[in-house]
Amino acid sequence: MHGPASPGWLLVALCAATGAYCLLRMRSAVEEQRRAAGGEALMGFGMAAMAVPAVAFSPPAWAWPGYAAVFGTAALRALWAARTNAHHLHHLVGASAMVYMAVVMAAAPEHHAEHGSSGGVPLVTGVLLLYFTGYVLLSGARLMPVVATAGGAVGWSDRPELARACRLSMGIAMVAMLITL
Repeated sequence: MHGPASPGWLLVALCAATGAYCLLRMRSAVEEQRRAAGGEALMGFGMAAMAVPAVAFSPPAWAWPGYAAVFGTAALRALWAARTNAHHLHHLVGASAMVYMAVVMAAAPEHHAEHGSSGGVPLVTGVLLLYFTGYVLLSGARLMPVVATAGGAVGWSDRPELARACRLSMGIAMVAMLITL
C-alpha cells in the first residue's frame, strides 16, 4: 500500500506473523479449524505482500490482477463454504475486500497517495471500513481468556483465544490498509 514506510513495515510484520501462526493452526486435529486456518493464512500472507511500502518495492502491473484472481477464487470458496458455516461470510467479505483493493491499485497505482484527498472516501471503501471497524470492535470485546477444557492440555494449533487474536489483528490490518487506499 502507498503510505509511510514505517507503519507499512509494521503492517507487513503483523500480517506475516499472523499468516505464520495460521499455518501452525493448520496442524489441528479438527478439519474445520484446519480449513479456516488455511484461508486465514492466505489472507495474512496476501495482506503482508500488499502492505509492502511502495518506496521499497513497486509490484509489476501484472501483480494486481494476480492478487484479484487469487482472492477472487478465495471469495468463491468462502461463498461455497458459507452454505454450512456462517463464519465463512466474514472470509467472503475479507477476500472480496482484497479483490477490491487489488482492482483499485491496478486501475491507478501511481495515484494512491492522493486518492483520499481527491474527493473523499469512495462508497465501497467506506462500507468496508465500517464493516471491519465493527468487526474489530466486536472481536476485541470477545477476546477474553477461554477456559481450558477438562480434556487436558490444548496444543498451539487448537488455542481458540489465539485464533481470535489472529482474526482481530487481521481485522485491524484491513482497516489500516483501507485507510491508506
